[in-house]
Amino acid sequence: MTTTTKRRTAVALTLLTALAAAAPATAAAVGTDGTDGTAPHRAVHESGARGTLLAVTPVADLTRTQVAAFLKKGDIGTDTVRHGVRAYRLTYRTVDTHGRPTTATGLLVLPKGGAHRLGLVSDTHGTMVHRDYAPSTAEDFGRLSPFLHAAAGKAVAAPDYLGLGKGPGLHPYMDTASAVTASVDMLRAARPAAAAQGRPLTGDLYLTGFSQGGQVAMALGRELGGHDQHGGRGGYGYRVRALAPVSGPYDLAGQEIPALYDGRINDTSGVLYFSYFLVAQNRLHPIYKDPAEVFRAPYADRVEALYDGRHGEEDVFKVLPKNVKQLLTPAFYERMKHPEGGLKEALDANDGACDWKPEAPVRLYAGAADTDVPIGNARSCAAGLARNGVRAPVVNQGDVDHFGSVQVAAPKIARWFAAVR
Repeated sequence: MTTTTKRRTAVALTLLTALAAAAPATAAAVGTDGTDGTAPHRAVHESGARGTLLAVTPVADLTRTQVAAFLKKGDIGTDTVRHGVRAYRLTYRTVDTHGRPTTATGLLVLPKGGAHRLGLVSDTHGTMVHRDYAPSTAEDFGRLSPFLHAAAGKAVAAPDYLGLGKGPGLHPYMDTASAVTASVDMLRAARPAAAAQGRPLTGDLYLTGFSQGGQVAMALGRELGGHDQHGGRGGYGYRVRALAPVSGPYDLAGQEIPALYDGRINDTSGVLYFSYFLVAQNRLHPIYKDPAEVFRAPYADRVEALYDGRHGEEDVFKVLPKNVKQLLTPAFYERMKHPEGGLKEALDANDGACDWKPEAPVRLYAGAADTDVPIGNARSCAAGLARNGVRAPVVNQGDVDHFGSVQVAAPKIARWFAAVR
């Protein structure tokens, strides 16, 4: 097990303890229909439009002291904590990977206090194997960053993505397009949900995200930057004020795959990420017809079942081998070095999140000792933005691993978002 995985497991266990103390307060939260918040309440609007809010379910109510204790358990600095927070699971309409109507869930977090009208942080999460790890359902590390930003005084929308949380179907891991549509529609749903709690949103939007979510944050910025549908306010009624992704895999073909072969990605994380990627992307692109074309025996008969949304990382590590070379057939192991066909389609579809020209300032946070998503990804992103005339500094968080990069960066980002005008 990698250092990142060990740390993540330890954080999850300690945070569950921290949240348990706050759990009784959840039932006291008041929802959109004035009930006591013990069950989801249906929204008034039942149209089929994307972003339509279907239900709001209170899931947490923490004092300022409890938020600080929660963040401290996760090794997150607490100097930006100004308020307690209330959190809600939103259920809303969106579309699936084929553009067909479906639903998704996400976490809306509001500060208890501060300004009446709130700026909104979109906070997109990293790789999650089990659907219940998602921010709206897991009382652990998935809520660290959302609670941090809400406690600093902003509303936070943290989408679960498709197939995670309470959304139906399988999660299309690393499918940028569907992660963006789910995130956009979460922003749409957040507006009436926040207003119903007496905290209207200003339209100012701040984008952040970690790991997979860092890449999603950049792609979401690109999507929002390409639209101006509401009187100049910006994409979908929001104006992006700042982008601060952390340790995102922005360059799969140019950084992540080469790093798998030259040792910059540790073996255990490589097995998890690439098996997950290949299985999920094969549902969208023709990478293989039979798992045995890609995976060695006996793993070919087991790997797809691991990514059904009901298995966790620990299940993957128990079943799969210690490194990617032992996982893949010799032919596919070599093919990965020179992608073609469906594999190249998948990589091309999910690279390019930094190939655009943001109007808002961008800071790319990363860790020098990250062996999950090497810092070269951030440098590739900065280079892509530079080709479009945008200077985006790579903010090196020092000799920290993958999860450590967001632990160090998150409070800095909260302070920066507070200073951006």
